[in-house]
Amino acid sequence: MERLQKVIAYAGVASRRKAEELILEGKVKVNGKTVTELGTKVSNSDVVEVNGVKLEKEDKVYFLLYKPRGYISAVTDDKGRQTVVDIFGKHVIERIFPVGRLDYDTSGLLLLTNDGEFANLMTHPKFKIDKTYIARVKGVPDKKGLMALQNGIKLEDGKTAPAKVSMTSFDETAKKAICEITIHEGRNRQVRRMFEAIGTPVVKLKRERFAFLDLGNLTPGEYRQLTKHEVKQLRVLAETGSIG
Repeated sequence: MERLQKVIAYAGVASRRKAEELILEGKVKVNGKTVTELGTKVSNSDVVEVNGVKLEKEDKVYFLLYKPRGYISAVTDDKGRQTVVDIFGKHVIERIFPVGRLDYDTSGLLLLTNDGEFANLMTHPKFKIDKTYIARVKGVPDKKGLMALQNGIKLEDGKTAPAKVSMTSFDETAKKAICEITIHEGRNRQVRRMFEAIGTPVVKLKRERFAFLDLGNLTPGEYRQLTKHEVKQLRVLAETGSIG
């Protein structure tokens, strides 16, 4: 079951805020009856009409993108910047959106879909889906700093969950290092803020893995569809914490 305004937004008819206005104005029907309650939930079997036009149900699609730096993880951008959806152009007719986000200056693995339930499973903190990043940092983190990241570190929006962290290489002379970090949260610019909190700001950041998925042979700007088996495994992982 999904909130009615969310279903309308996912169908690409209007933004969620505009969908709420349409509901309040009595312009939305569910199974032939006008609905004006914003808390209304509908299922896939319900027939939804907006201004007398029936919503068409799209086939669910799932993509893995190697996001380049310099793209916004959004469907549109009010500043006119390129978005990750722009990369797909007219090759994908479904109204896809990014699952979570990668910052403008961050590259790497990003999922996109038109399946709201799947997106929630992949991004809600309670499902603890691991995301692994490679961070090139300024300075060389000491043992105390790395331990702080592993145990959870205080940021302005609260303490982070424990992370898996290792330093894969460093150069004391050049004062730089490369670290691998795995987290399951998805706060705004979280990895960058974590390293900044221990005095080694991130210079370059790339997401290498999402759960068991990796970039494979993709290059920046390339993408592929997830297999049905991969989608099923991701669902099972979120719901049970294991893929067997």
